[in-house]
Amino acid sequence: MEKDDIKQIVKKHYGEIASKNRSGCCISGCGCGDGLTNEQIAKSIGYLDKEIKTFSESNLGLGCGNPTGIGNIKEGEVVLDLGSGAGFDCFLAAEKVGSNGKVIGVDFTTEMVELARINAKKINYNNVEFRLGDIENLPIEKDSIDVVISNCVINLTSDKSKVFKEVFRVLKKGGRAFISDIVLLKDIPDEQKSDDKIIAGCVGGALLRNDYIKIVKDTGFKVKILSEDKDISERLYQGIPLESLTIELIK
Repeated sequence: MEKDDIKQIVKKHYGEIASKNRSGCCISGCGCGDGLTNEQIAKSIGYLDKEIKTFSESNLGLGCGNPTGIGNIKEGEVVLDLGSGAGFDCFLAAEKVGSNGKVIGVDFTTEMVELARINAKKINYNNVEFRLGDIENLPIEKDSIDVVISNCVINLTSDKSKVFKEVFRVLKKGGRAFISDIVLLKDIPDEQKSDDKIIAGCVGGALLRNDYIKIVKDTGFKVKILSEDKDISERLYQGIPLESLTIELIK
């Protein structure tokens, strides 16, 4: 399948989620969850009850981890969220950086950016900005970011190597990235890789675990594996051979 076709599939599905302001379980979002609510899905991947309740409108039940929970984000830092969706992780990061810091969310779905901006106005957060852009070509200046976070988004891109090169470019020297993503433990059939629903569900475009890590290391990052959640396969992905991999990268 062509790269542009993959992008259009992803953009269409997540645009529909934003428009309806709900998680498209088993059709539009990452994972299916067997009928779980957005709150239950968020809790199952590591978010605290307080975090979920505080920003409930921006929690669309998407993701495969909690990068803000494991990320050592400090007051006054500049944080970039790749694939920021409705703003859930951005708002959690904004709490940590405070009024002297800044959080930038980038998403290539117009509907998601609009929804995130609406959510930011509702909670009156002035230290958060949402930009429309492709994470393979970030609308961010070189060496300007302290921390990058991303939650189950890079697997949706058609060129993972380009994404990590962009992350390396925008991070300051010594900057960190905290990434939660779906990786495959075994290869899946070609018909699954080309299925629109499986592509949008964070599986069709996922790489094998070791291939994913190699791309990150080849970019120039120091890599630390923080966690590997294999149980997520049964909880949210009907037993497909995959895991949620959470890593820390240092430039």
